[in-house]
This record gives sequence, structure tokens and C-alpha cells, in this order.
Amino acid sequence: MADVLPLVEARLRSALGEPDARAAVTFLGTDRIEVLRFTEGDVVRYATLGMSAQPMADPTAVLADPVKGPRAELVLSVRPGTADTDKVLRPLAVLAASPQVEGLIVAPGASLDVGGALWPGAPFTSVLVAESGGLVEDLDLDAPADPVRFLPLLPMTPNEAAWKRVHGAGALQERWLNGGTDLRDPSRRSVPLD
Repeated sequence: MADVLPLVEARLRSALGEPDARAAVTFLGTDRIEVLRFTEGDVVRYATLGMSAQPMADPTAVLADPVKGPRAELVLSVRPGTADTDKVLRPLAVLAASPQVEGLIVAPGASLDVGGALWPGAPFTSVLVAESGGLVEDLDLDAPADPVRFLPLLPMTPNEAAWKRVHGAGALQERWLNGGTDLRDPSRRSVPLD
């Protein structure tokens, strides 16, 4: 099967335009992960490139299938200017490497914790993985490979993450919707949860 990363980058460019910056991180024992930055109007988007090079494998499987299995890249959208959001590059690369490092399967509804602030001074330490298919269309690959899904990441405060663990992703998204929460605000407060 052909290398999927050029196809993934082409899909990102067709959906988001030309990246205005890119950085690469390599963790011991993993493939290189790049993070591309796209600026469009009052929104900056950070997209990973490299997570989809291999399918995510069930950590309980004896052998990982080199072709079949879910593939994904991560996309984070924020408003620029009020925070140093460019420092999110390393935490995003860590999240993108987690399937290789920890054997995770990243899927919609999952919480991913970065173990610290997403960027300096950020009130967020984790993200909620949202459904793909909105901003960047899924990329179909030749059979039997699964398509590459571009999963949006929604920053969560520690209180929101704890509430989500009890009530579920759908309930938290409903709270955000009902509260008119601007999920792209890099310094927003937690939605009321009582």
C-alpha cells in the first residue's frame, strides 16, 4: 500500500489551505509526527500529520494488522491573539503518538489528557475527541484499509473532564451547546455544570 501521509497532507491542504508553519517531533520508538498550522481569518487550526501512517491496533491483539484498523489525524481550532497557542505543538504531537506509544485507539467521545496545560496559562489539560467529517472530510484509502478520519479536538477544563467521565461526552457537548460556549476561545471558563 502506498504511503498515506502525502494523501493526508493533500486532503488537509484542500480543506484548510496552505499551512503557514509546521513542526516535527519524534519520540523514541515512534514514527515522526508533524503538526501543521493553518491560519484562516480569526481562527488558527493545528493538524497532526503522521498519526495515520499506521492503523491503530487493539492493545489486546497478539499481532497488529499492518493495513486494517482505524486511522486518524487530530485537528484543534482556536482563536489567536489572547494566548500563546503555538506552544500546543508538542502536546498535540504527544496525543498523536499515543496510539503507537500506549496502544490507544483514539475515537470520538474519548478524553485525552496531556498531563498539563495545553499551552502556557491554558485552563485546559485535556481534550474531548469529536466526530469526524465536518471540517475535513474523511479520506478513503484503497481496500482493505480503513479511511483516515480527521478528528476535531475540543479543549476541556479539569472540571468539564471530570463531569464528562460521569455523564458522558454527549451530555457535556449538550451543556456547551446550551451555554453558548465558544470552544475556540483559548481562555474560556468552564461551562456551568450544576
